[in-house]
Amino acid sequence: MPLCIHTYAIDITQKEFEAYVRAGYNRGFGGCGDLSVAGELKPQEILTLRGGLSVGNLSAGTGEIKAFTSVRADPFARLPLRFSLSYIYNGLPRYDVNASSILPVVSYGTTRAGVSYGPNFRFTSFFGETAQYELINSFSAYFNFIYNDRRRLAAVVGNFGDFYAKNMGAYSLRLNYAVLVTGNWTAVNEIELSQSGGDALSANFYGVAWRGGAKYAW
Repeated sequence: MPLCIHTYAIDITQKEFEAYVRAGYNRGFGGCGDLSVAGELKPQEILTLRGGLSVGNLSAGTGEIKAFTSVRADPFARLPLRFSLSYIYNGLPRYDVNASSILPVVSYGTTRAGVSYGPNFRFTSFFGETAQYELINSFSAYFNFIYNDRRRLAAVVGNFGDFYAKNMGAYSLRLNYAVLVTGNWTAVNEIELSQSGGDALSANFYGVAWRGGAKYAW
């Protein structure tokens, strides 16, 4: 009997690449900025893989490295319910500070609005010492004022994103404006206002940042 070997090719249904520059000011470090890239693959209709890297400076001589990888599942065809698992790394090489976050998230979202929630399992080490463990509630909510084939204007409130997972009371407000330039290229601009201390009823304005860049999808 002849031996039959079956091979299956992975059909990548969607690919995206993004690049951004970010500049801002905060009360802890003064002027800051970074360059970041991210990519996305959709190997199956219900599965999305995503990852990225960011390198920047918080102040003169204080470098910062951020990276993330995530997998998202959309198991329901008619229900906008998603499940994702992310790993986020934040490091300050000058101070030998390393923070790793494992973030399982459940999201419910439509073209108008949505919300995400998940526990952040964060491990932080200082100067090579044993990592300190924290469990932090992470949340995010968005509302699209404009959402069509050409442009999108959204407001996002939350304490986590692709490259960071902050403390419970360190949430921010982001205004994100994206314009489809061609069939593949999208220009993105974003303003972020940050605060801290909201969980202790002592919210203080912490900083402001602008991020601009482009996304290429094919």
